[in-house]
Amino acid sequence: MINIIGTHECKVDVKGRFLFPSSFKGQLTEELSKGFVIKRSIFRRCLELYPRSEWDAESEKVSKLNRFRQKNVDFIRKFMAGVKITELDSTGRLLIPRELMKFGNISREIVLASMGNRIEVWDKEAYEQAVDYQPEDFAGLAEEVMGDQEGVDNE
Repeated sequence: MINIIGTHECKVDVKGRFLFPSSFKGQLTEELSKGFVIKRSIFRRCLELYPRSEWDAESEKVSKLNRFRQKNVDFIRKFMAGVKITELDSTGRLLIPRELMKFGNISREIVLASMGNRIEVWDKEAYEQAVDYQPEDFAGLAEEVMGDQEGVDNE
């Protein structure tokens, strides 16, 4: 499994292309030739950029859903909405398709934020709002999410 690390600000040109950061390239050397899949995020108005191998693993889980259950079909349809394959061009840029730029309200400046095996693509202003928090609020969330894990010192 891939574990991508880093957050980068980039500029998007008028065609929707941005220069893929060299630190991400270094972490994904073996994946670069396979390309990426970009899609709408489930929980936020941002995009998710998957290395192809990670997308294949994710879509394999989805393909196992019983398609004779309406809620599964509805989920698959929404999960796959706007999914596109994208590859680095000869100058190291990736293209964000127009309909996905519209979904993510992406303007000229974006933030690429690692999320384990994928990278979120945010409009810079929206990202700043999403990560703006009071330390006490995050402490409570951290305790709720991570506090019950075995073997973790919770003092």
